[in-house]
Amino acid sequence: MFENLTEKLETVFKSLKGRARIDEESLRLALKDVRIALLEADVNFKVVKEFIADVQSRAIGQEVIESINPGHQVVKIVHDRLADLMGSDSAHLALANYHPAVIMLVGLQGSGKTTTAAKLASMLSRDTRRVMMASVDVYRPAAVEQLKILAERTDSGFFEGDTGEQPVAIAVNAVEAARREGFDTVIIDTAGRLHVDEELMAELESIHNTIRPAESILVADAMTGQDAVHVAESFTARLHLDGVILTKMDGDARGGAALSLTKVTGTPIKFIGVGEKMDDLEEFHPERMASRILGMGDIVSLVEKAQSAVDERAARDLEEKIKKDAFSLDDLKNQLRQIRKMGSLQDIIGMIPGVSKMKALKNIQIDDGELIKTGAIIDSMTKDERNDHRIINGRRRLRIARGSGTTVQDVNRLLKRYADMKKMMKKMNKKGMKSLIKGNSFFS
Repeated sequence: MFENLTEKLETVFKSLKGRARIDEESLRLALKDVRIALLEADVNFKVVKEFIADVQSRAIGQEVIESINPGHQVVKIVHDRLADLMGSDSAHLALANYHPAVIMLVGLQGSGKTTTAAKLASMLSRDTRRVMMASVDVYRPAAVEQLKILAERTDSGFFEGDTGEQPVAIAVNAVEAARREGFDTVIIDTAGRLHVDEELMAELESIHNTIRPAESILVADAMTGQDAVHVAESFTARLHLDGVILTKMDGDARGGAALSLTKVTGTPIKFIGVGEKMDDLEEFHPERMASRILGMGDIVSLVEKAQSAVDERAARDLEEKIKKDAFSLDDLKNQLRQIRKMGSLQDIIGMIPGVSKMKALKNIQIDDGELIKTGAIIDSMTKDERNDHRIINGRRRLRIARGSGTTVQDVNRLLKRYADMKKMMKKMNKKGMKSLIKGNSFFS
C-alpha cells in the first residue's frame, strides 16, 4: 500500500536531507513536488491545498531553516501533519456499555461488507468476545448463506431470519436472540446497492433508529480512491457513522482514500483490510501509517504481528536447537508456517524500517506461494531425510519432486538455502548476530 506515494516522497526529501541549509525557495519547490505526489495519489485537492499550506507555515520558521538538520525537521513536520490528516489518534470500537453490543455494517455492493463482517467477528473472538452474526440482506441471492458459511469458519454464532421477514424485523430478532443465548456482540450485515439511492438509505435509517447500534461502520473499497470518499460523504449525510473500514488496502498503491476520508467526512478510519484471509484485518493507526508512507517502516505493528503469531515455548525450543546445531527441515517448515500466520511477506517487509532505501529489497517481488511450495517439498521427505538433508541423493530428490508436484531444481534450491541457513546459524552462535546479518536471506 502507498508504494507510489512513498517512492515519490522519498525522492523529494532525499534532496532536502542532503542540504546544510534550506531557504524558502528550495522549501517551496520541494512542497510543490509533494503537492503533485499527493494529487497523483488521488488525495482530495482541497485536502492537499490545506495540507501544503499547513506544512509550509510550520516549516518556514527560523527553527527549521536555521537548524542543524533542516531536512529532517521538514520530514518530521510532514510526518506529523500526515498523521493528523488521517485522524491523529487510533479510533477504537466503543462496545463496553452495551449488552449485547450491536455493530451495524453499511456500504455499497462489492465493498467487501460480508467478508469484513466475518473478519471483524474473528478479531473480536480473539479478544474473548462471543459474537453472533446476522444478515438483513433480503435482496442479494445467497447473501444469507454466504454469511452463514463464514460464521462457521470463524466459530461465530449465526442468526437466520424467517423467509419473507423485513430487514428491520430480522435485525431486532437477531439482537433478542443474542441476548437470550448469551452473546455479547452482534454484527449486522446490511444490504448494499451499486450506488447510493433513497430506498437503500431509508432502509438503513430505519434499521439504525430501531436497534440503536453501539457502532455504525461504513465498509468502503480503498481501491476506488476518491469515489470511496464520496460514498462516505453520502452515508454520513443520512446516518450517524462511528467509523470506516477500508478494504483492499493491500491492493491500493496510491492511498488517496485513506489520506482524504477522515479530513473530508470527519469520520475516523478504524480498521483496514489487508488481504483475503480471516485474520487480514488490522486496526488503523494514523501515526504508524504516516511512518510507512514516508518509508520509515512500522516496527510496532511488525512486533504485534510477531507476538500474535509466535508460540513462546516453541521459540525457546527453537533457540535451543539452533545453539545445538539441531535445526531440521521440520523446524524450517514450522517457522515458515509461523511467518505465514503474520500475513503477506511483502507487507511484513514493508514494515521493516529502512527497507525502502535498500535497493536489493525495495523492488523485490515475493510470492507467498513459495512458502506453500517449500512446505510441500518438506512434507514429501521421509523423517530421516528431514532430520539429515545430507542423505538426500539424486534418486531421493527426484522422488521428492514428484511427490510434491515440483521440480528437482526446486528441491535443489530449497536444500541449498537450508544448508546456507545452517551455516549462518553456526556463525551466529560463534560470533553473534552481526555475522548473521552479513549472510544471505532464505528468500534471496
